[in-house]
Amino acid sequence: MTEKPSPVRPSRGGADASRPQKTALLVAKQIVEDIARRGNTVGDRLPPEHLMLAEYGVGRGTLRESLRYLELQGALTLKPGPGGGPIVQQPDAGMLAASLSLLLQFENAPFSTIMEARAAMEPSIARLAAQRMSAEALEELRANVVALRSGSTDTDVFTAESERFHALIAWGSGNALFGYLFDAMLGILAGATMGVEYPKRQRDHTCTIHEEIYAAISGRDPDAAADLMARHITDHTVYLKKRFRAALSQPIRWDLGG
Repeated sequence: MTEKPSPVRPSRGGADASRPQKTALLVAKQIVEDIARRGNTVGDRLPPEHLMLAEYGVGRGTLRESLRYLELQGALTLKPGPGGGPIVQQPDAGMLAASLSLLLQFENAPFSTIMEARAAMEPSIARLAAQRMSAEALEELRANVVALRSGSTDTDVFTAESERFHALIAWGSGNALFGYLFDAMLGILAGATMGVEYPKRQRDHTCTIHEEIYAAISGRDPDAAADLMARHITDHTVYLKKRFRAALSQPIRWDLGG
């Protein structure tokens, strides 16, 4: 298989087009293209090794490197033994969270970076959700708002339902990139021990603003949804800066479990 020049190391000044991709990466890209072409879904087995060797025209070592790379990216699982082999999986935001946290660690970026990104993104996400969210997704959001209010006295329930509210809106925006980015940001935060706590007054305030955001989204009011979300993220950031400034200033660290 002929190697083609392709950028592999992005930099602040742009991609380095002078370095060719390794054959194993080119084969990995072709395997993914073939998965899409065949219409494979999660749980499907890929062709046996001898057929893949013939199809891609590479050696066993190169093919196995390609498959290991795709396994690392969450696109495959490699089942050992008879009847095993590569099995198609659904990648999630975990690898994106790990990659972002690694990049941010090298930039010595603090956790406040996440809040700044959320402040920039989430009002626009809420606006899109008000325009696009399906009836099924709206019902999930409604149930989440109810669960947040009823579980607000339990710290773990409150935290989980509060985060899920924002994730549901991100995915309900109809833009998968927003969904994955938000899941990745939550993954980065989940990998940290920041010691952030919310007293009853703050939890009650969060329940109320979530209910108002839900009402704006379900009422198909994009402007109100965006304005309420902007206010919510601003209030949350002010609270964190006032009570947990040290936690926000902590540098992000790479977490493979993101």
